[in-house]
Amino acid sequence: MQSVAEQKQEGTYELKRGLKARHLNMIALGGAIGTGLFLALGATIKQAGPGGALVAYGCIGVMVYFLMTSLGEMATYMPDSGSFSTYATKFVDPALGFALGWNYWYNWAITVATEMVAGALIMKFWFPGVPSIIWSVCFLVLIVGLNLLSAKAYGESEFWFAGIKVFTVIVFLIVGVATICGIFNGKPVGFKNFTVGDAPFVGGFKSIFLVFLIAGFSFQGTELIGIAAGESENPEKTIPKAINAVFWRIILFYIGTIFVVGALIPYMNAGVDTSPFTMVFQKAGIAGAASLMNAVVLTSVLSAGNSGMYASTRMLYSMAKEKNAPVCFAKVNSRGVPVNSLILTTIVASACFLTGFYAETTVYVWLVAASGLAGFVAWVGIALCHYRFRKAYNLQKRDFSKLKYKAKLFPLGPIIALVLCIVVILGQGITYFGEAKIDWGGVISSYIGLPLFLGLWIWYKKRHSTKVIKLEDVDFNSIEKEVEDMK
Repeated sequence: MQSVAEQKQEGTYELKRGLKARHLNMIALGGAIGTGLFLALGATIKQAGPGGALVAYGCIGVMVYFLMTSLGEMATYMPDSGSFSTYATKFVDPALGFALGWNYWYNWAITVATEMVAGALIMKFWFPGVPSIIWSVCFLVLIVGLNLLSAKAYGESEFWFAGIKVFTVIVFLIVGVATICGIFNGKPVGFKNFTVGDAPFVGGFKSIFLVFLIAGFSFQGTELIGIAAGESENPEKTIPKAINAVFWRIILFYIGTIFVVGALIPYMNAGVDTSPFTMVFQKAGIAGAASLMNAVVLTSVLSAGNSGMYASTRMLYSMAKEKNAPVCFAKVNSRGVPVNSLILTTIVASACFLTGFYAETTVYVWLVAASGLAGFVAWVGIALCHYRFRKAYNLQKRDFSKLKYKAKLFPLGPIIALVLCIVVILGQGITYFGEAKIDWGGVISSYIGLPLFLGLWIWYKKRHSTKVIKLEDVDFNSIEKEVEDMK
């Protein structure tokens, strides 16, 4: 690997491994803990009851576990900022790698825009007279600034953004359990709300399935750990620790929160108008609960925007390195930041959030829908890549001791994840297929991401005449040499 002096002389720089284990832990946690937990959880409990919500989130949790372990096995063997896009190119088909890369880039570029709009709306709670565009621009400047400094600056900012969310959830769980036991007011609430009305299961299997779809969106972002692997210190040790620790914390937070909310709030009183966190804190007599939770949700939004900018920038950089994007986007400054990739992502994010103000019922809604589906497409890619990776590794009789982290229950794990992801993707528009008529506008907005992805895949495949790589032709020797050269 070139020294900094040699890189400076040639005018080229590489990404720097500045992310520590604590950064990776919080990046993965922060990716999964967001508005899906703080706001949407009330709506899921209202729709399916506390029991239905627990079943749905439990099933999605199993899927995410298998996805994270699959990604962890590949990321420790081949840490790369291109993550599953690079793995698809190496283990499946270059056309799939191309499509997954661009799919993931626009996913997060659009997400940055949506989070900036959301942040501006949250600020109206305190400053109703200030135009939203001002807050959106201020937040975008902040996030671009953090990402422009270095990978370490991104990791450090995300550590604190995510830390606030984690602290809030822990306090919430403690306060919730204390309220259930009657520690605050001397009157134990108990668990009678689990059986009030139609609880614990409301609406039967259909409601559980609909919550299952929502739960999938809540967990999106956990795959960020694969992107961050390319800039982490000692990925062979830090990634396995992060994956094992993070999964159980996420499950504890989500399942624990559903349990507490289900016990304290009758399902018919839950919803999206007020955060269930706010309702529980108010029930415990904590002053300023609404203002406190608004601040936490704002932190959550900034965290998502920060991660989105990082993920999309690194994915575009990686694609440029592999000649799947213009080579100018592979340019890196002396701090290890792919500046041109950051600039393009910022321009796209800016255009998207401006669209959100002026055409929110048309283009913006479709962009957001395409972005949401793109996350599940990425998950399908992870499961497929891992299945092919391990099959090729077995077929070529490679040394298993070189796999510093091994995914459990192969091949069952990636197969379960793949099937559940496909179910979620196909089920997106189920509510728009009514008995009387079909809402075609809703159907199109739900599935618009699929033709975008397939279009990229087919275009590349026809232009370059690519074929699925045979398992015996996967070039592990070159991969291991590349990884060794990066150390």
